[in-house]
Amino acid sequence: MVKISTMTAYKSHTKPVRAGTGRLKTTEPTARGRAKYVANASQVCNRYVGQPRREKLPVNAERQRQRREPVMVPTLSSLQKPLMPCSPARARELVRKGRAVRKWFKGILAIQMLDRSEGVVQQVACGIDPGSKREAMTVQSKQHTYFNELSDAVTWVKDRVEVRRNMRRARRFRKTPCRTPRANRNINSKRLPPSTKSRWQAKLRIINFLRKLYPITDYVVEDIKAKTWKGSGKKWNKSFSPLEVGKAWFYDEVSKLGNLITKQGWETSERRNLLGFKKSSAKMAETFDAHNVDSWVLASFVTGKSVIDNKAIFRMIPLQLHRRQLHRFEPDKGGVRRPYGGTLSMGMKRGSVVNHTRLGRVYIGGTTREKVSLHDLITGERLTKCGSVKDCSFLHFNNWRTSWVDEYELVSSNG
Repeated sequence: MVKISTMTAYKSHTKPVRAGTGRLKTTEPTARGRAKYVANASQVCNRYVGQPRREKLPVNAERQRQRREPVMVPTLSSLQKPLMPCSPARARELVRKGRAVRKWFKGILAIQMLDRSEGVVQQVACGIDPGSKREAMTVQSKQHTYFNELSDAVTWVKDRVEVRRNMRRARRFRKTPCRTPRANRNINSKRLPPSTKSRWQAKLRIINFLRKLYPITDYVVEDIKAKTWKGSGKKWNKSFSPLEVGKAWFYDEVSKLGNLITKQGWETSERRNLLGFKKSSAKMAETFDAHNVDSWVLASFVTGKSVIDNKAIFRMIPLQLHRRQLHRFEPDKGGVRRPYGGTLSMGMKRGSVVNHTRLGRVYIGGTTREKVSLHDLITGERLTKCGSVKDCSFLHFNNWRTSWVDEYELVSSNG
């Protein structure tokens, strides 16, 4: 049977007609019968075989692998030691000839040599600009700017420690109201406060990540100083003491990795003005002029560069994992307090990047009723809370949400 299609005012009418033997066949739609020419027509593509009608399509299918070709490709030796980066054309040639293989590091393309275990490296500097909300790093040599990184500072630990302390005290009062509190075992001990330690440890983790890709030899950090005033009370001086203690710990750890150089804030500003660069006042903007311009200037103290040749920014946002708690803060019906938190979801570490059969590359979140939550790699949006572990293939562990931010993309989106 053959269907005869007639069209009037962008409406299609088909009439099945039996033509000999065989199955029903439909004529191809004409040019004026496509979806974009028909009023109120759906632009959604056809479902594949076996796909439920109400199944949510993956929102991150088009942009979940936001990989871009860097200005210079990081190069590793056959022993995983970082060598001097090469151009993208050179990297493609090495891969085509079979001398190297591609590697991906949290969205960053690199190559690993198969026939070289060592190589001569040049002086590479890493500029570090710490901040209260956003922090920037730049990896740079005398010829090229290899990498610009912008991350969010860890600022939520202090509030969570306070909530934990309040719940511990409430639990002690609820169960053993007559027991006297224990003595403070942390007094007079050399330790970092949890909020300070987590903030500076986050910087150190990013540095160790960059050291796997680039042969960094020098670290230039903008020094932060807290001036204490006499006679102003204990509150002012105590609020700045964790900063000084955390900074000293960070400097000691970085000095073990390479040559540490500290610069004052006025020195960074003076060189930035000398080179003719401007810093934006929008501190929370994802632009090069917000924070990365200072990290670039700090690295130029060692390399001597005076022209910015790379403004692409690699965003790194740390994941906020809910640590295991004894129970929920608020009881359910009947006064039952269920257990809450943890770093494992159905045997898989939370934050791990997996390949889902339907949603693609996502990372693991929480768990409910033997199901796991799956989140977008870039935005962190929860795509589903009913994911099955059987449909997930483990790729690698992950602690950040990463994405590329290019200067031309910001201009086009604002214009």
